Amino acid sequence: MRTISGIWRWRRNPLRRPTDLLEAWLALAAALLLATGPAAAGWWAGRAAHGALLDSVRIQHRQRHPVWATAGRPVVRDGAGPGPETASRRARPRVPARWTAPDGGPRAGEVAAPRPVRPGERFRLWTDGRGRPVPRPMEASTARAHAVLAGLGTAALAAGLVEGGRRLALRQLTARRFRRWDAAWERAGQDWGRADAGS
Repeated sequence: MRTISGIWRWRRNPLRRPTDLLEAWLALAAALLLATGPAAAGWWAGRAAHGALLDSVRIQHRQRHPVWATAGRPVVRDGAGPGPETASRRARPRVPARWTAPDGGPRAGEVAAPRPVRPGERFRLWTDGRGRPVPRPMEASTARAHAVLAGLGTAALAAGLVEGGRRLALRQLTARRFRRWDAAWERAGQDWGRADAGS
């Protein structure tokens, strides 16, 4: 709103200073930039992020394979008291398991199960080409959500930069105005109040 309020300074007025006119042009330029700049920057950044993330999704889906793993007996650890590590293990339980790698070789190890499993129960596990456990590949919907967030963040940043630049320029104009007022008062103050000053 303050950006638009500077436009009134275009009016014809004998008291209008050059800085007032400059402030009006600054308000108009900032309003135009705010109307088009952040949206364009956000669209461009979101599109670029979406393309990069979709490439990553395609690569991950090519390199990661779902296999069936069979849970073994849970390993009892000595001295496993309550703490942050135990709490995170409860969220994603780690169990010993066996599975067959995409190349056909048998594999075994302790992996994070998607849910609590009993010994002998089967569950899905994502592995790389060598059969090592890896996180689930990103979905296209997740990539789209991240791209939207990147676009919105870029648009907000661009709007902040435009408004910050406008405020900085306005501060400089106001400081110049005050310096000119001080100089004018200093010139007028030399004769101020003297009987022979002709005032």
